[in-house]
Amino acid sequence: MKTAVTQPAEWVTGYLGLGSSIGERESHLRSALQRLTSEGVRVAAVSSIYESPHLGLAPGDSERYPPHLNCVVEVETTLSPMGLLERVLEIERAGGRERAERWSPRTIDIDILLYGARVESSPRLTLPHPGIAERAFVALPLAELAPDTVLRNGQRLREIVLTDEVQRQAIWRVTGLVLSFGE
Repeated sequence: MKTAVTQPAEWVTGYLGLGSSIGERESHLRSALQRLTSEGVRVAAVSSIYESPHLGLAPGDSERYPPHLNCVVEVETTLSPMGLLERVLEIERAGGRERAERWSPRTIDIDILLYGARVESSPRLTLPHPGIAERAFVALPLAELAPDTVLRNGQRLREIVLTDEVQRQAIWRVTGLVLSFGE
């Protein structure tokens, strides 16, 4: 059953986390970025790309769980949060995403991190995304685009990226790899 998708009266700024861990990772990110621009969604900015090990990687699992490429995309949208969720799920399906096992490697993963100042929690969507402050692969690229954003815990992103929890995570900015948009 499709969810009714209502549109807000004006453009809302949102932030999406994009990640890829199998196949042509860079190509998967580029393709998802191109697919994002559609009726009711326009790309405003893209962070640097970061590489990090699979979240929760156990010793010996690096072959089964290859490293991820991640970035954050700032979008402007007239879609509702649920409408935007439906759109990113369509993009994941078009990119070959299979949801057979939780935390499994994936061609493309897109999470809605922020939708304006919206705070909500439902079985399908929680805003802001609950993992922002704990995941360096989300916090660092998001802080590039929106450093003064204040999360539910009252901290600004520029402060969160300096915490021990974020600083001790293995993550590298990928130099020489830039995702362009608007072409």
